[in-house]
Amino acid sequence: MLHEYRDVISEIKVTNAHFAKIFEKHNNLDQQIKDIEEGREHMEQLALEELKKEKLKLKDEAYAMIMAYKKEQESK
Repeated sequence: MLHEYRDVISEIKVTNAHFAKIFEKHNNLDQQIKDIEEGREHMEQLALEELKKEKLKLKDEAYAMIMAYKKEQESK
């Protein structure tokens, strides 16, 4: 997720427990979705779409937190 911000993500995960939780949940959903799409797990299509929406919501939240962190660091 957001590989171009890898360094910032590493910093935020250490100092922000909420961000770390979001990041971990996103990664877990990502793996679950891959497992479903590749046939290792089974799920109804509608439920799979809900997982994808939740994953996207988490990504958006994480991105907003990254941008806020970067802005804060630039103003120091």
